[in-house]
Amino acid sequence: MSLPTLEDLLRSGVRGARVFVRADLNVPLRGGQVADDTRIRASIPTLERLAGAGARIAVASHLGRPRGERRPEFSLAPVAPLLAQHLGRPVAFSDDCVGPEADKAVASLREGEVVLLENLRFHPGEEANDEDFARSLARRADAYVNDAFGTAHRAHASTVGMVRFVERVAAGLLVLREVEHLRAVLEPRRPLLCILGGAKVSDKLGVLHALVERADAIAVGGAMAYTFLLALGHRVGNSRVEPDRVEDARRILERAEALGRDLLLPVDHRIARELTPDARVEVAEEIPEGFVGGDIGPRTEKRFAARAREVATLFWNGPMGVFELPPFAEGTRAVALAVAESPAHTVVGGGDSVAAVHRMGVADRITHLSTGGGASLEFIEGRTLPALAALER
Repeated sequence: MSLPTLEDLLRSGVRGARVFVRADLNVPLRGGQVADDTRIRASIPTLERLAGAGARIAVASHLGRPRGERRPEFSLAPVAPLLAQHLGRPVAFSDDCVGPEADKAVASLREGEVVLLENLRFHPGEEANDEDFARSLARRADAYVNDAFGTAHRAHASTVGMVRFVERVAAGLLVLREVEHLRAVLEPRRPLLCILGGAKVSDKLGVLHALVERADAIAVGGAMAYTFLLALGHRVGNSRVEPDRVEDARRILERAEALGRDLLLPVDHRIARELTPDARVEVAEEIPEGFVGGDIGPRTEKRFAARAREVATLFWNGPMGVFELPPFAEGTRAVALAVAESPAHTVVGGGDSVAAVHRMGVADRITHLSTGGGASLEFIEGRTLPALAALER
């Protein structure tokens, strides 16, 4: 993969040029305020370089799922002040991303100035990758920069459709950094350990099939582990399982054994009658009827941590339990600490996993925190990401 870079674009000259930057500013909002500005901060380096080079910058993003309708609760307006604060320069806001309002906002920019356009997904043409909508976005762009890795697996108008209508295109610094570190998992220093968690085997079936071919060891936690345990004949009580994925899990286990891979499953569990914030938790090796598995147990934590100390490359995606409930958060916290203490090249992706390393105060000890959950999994799976393919073309 050879992507056109931001440095390539800057060398060609952008002073006075209208540069459309597709960023990922899909931040959580609470009470109309930004609750977590991680993605805003991640977009700053690319914007700083462009502004410093005298570009006239139009920043575009989606937020939430307004499903093609203008819904005030999904407006990007609260993002503009924080973007300005982190960028250290004013950021104007346009009430639309296409049409006269956007045209006027971009036309009024001077060198080094920035405008944030309203939510792309207020228009159905964005997710439909509609050609007319893509042309409309491209009309106000002399150059295009994609710095939204989290949407790289989506073929939308702002990530794919408009690219062919803009002469000069580039990958932003964030996208280039993501590709560099995720490629280190695809082409790893060995041994490679992948820790996967989350609720469903079906959500990660593709990446499981890919990693069993590539990784030296895979550690599985979260509710998805119960489907694997059921496939091996273990008792899982009332834990969440996917009966229609038991055979898939069995095939992955058989393939791992045939290839000599270590597929590590929980050997103990934190269980309760119900998964509630005040649940009475017990630790058990097997889960009896009437009980639900909510987290990996202490022995499993030590087992996963021991393997993390022995590898050269480590990828983690997904929580080890019902992380949002305090009684079932310890496994995820323990894995976060183990990943931080590993001597490996470490890549962490997925909202809960990234949140865990931040809460543990060890984010600065992780080699790379990925901003793309689904995109990072598809990249690791070896699939072509539409937005990256569009830039290559």
